[in-house]
Amino acid sequence: MTTSTALLLADLTGVAVFAASGASAAVVKRLDLFGVAFVGFVAALGGGIFRDLVIDEAPPLAFADWRYAATAAVTAAAVFWLHPQLARLRTTVLVLDAAGLGLFTVTGTLKALDAQVPPVGACLIGMLTAIGGGLARDLLTGEIPVVLRREIYAVAALAGSIAVAALHASGRADAAGLTAAAVFVFALRLMALRRRWSAPVATLRPPRTGTRDHTADPR
Repeated sequence: MTTSTALLLADLTGVAVFAASGASAAVVKRLDLFGVAFVGFVAALGGGIFRDLVIDEAPPLAFADWRYAATAAVTAAAVFWLHPQLARLRTTVLVLDAAGLGLFTVTGTLKALDAQVPPVGACLIGMLTAIGGGLARDLLTGEIPVVLRREIYAVAALAGSIAVAALHASGRADAAGLTAAAVFVFALRLMALRRRWSAPVATLRPPRTGTRDHTADPR
């Protein structure tokens, strides 16, 4: 299997799992078939469209290659019709999202590097490719985007993109190395969820009582 074929399969797998994640979230929100398909499509392809536009690949693969749109649509429709058999949809959404995060981190970073983007920029593109679909999904379903919460999400994608850049620089960006990087992001995301790891947030202290309000009328 050539590198381009492996990259295509990884990309389509990422499209499928993010489409399933988006469709599952839409089913929970009781959207109709079109709504489920649309959320699944945007969740699956939003990050890839951003990536392709940034690296000046026009038109984006989501529109140029019918396999991307077809994979997203078929997966979302399957989730819509089979959702009664999917137990614990919340858990399903989180696991699929973590899998998509890992796959898109790898493909996004590698495509940016192949487009001659410097490593730092490629890592940022890889991270944004990975979180773009989930961000769009949460906005469309009326949820606070996961990337804006305390959960380890974008950090996991950034760590994975750095790993991919390191593998690429050392000449070890083969199928085994890239698979390991995707599994690393997937495992880190699930471990963060299980152990409730979170990024630090600002502590809001209540105003002290008994102090004079300087804005009040001095009279």
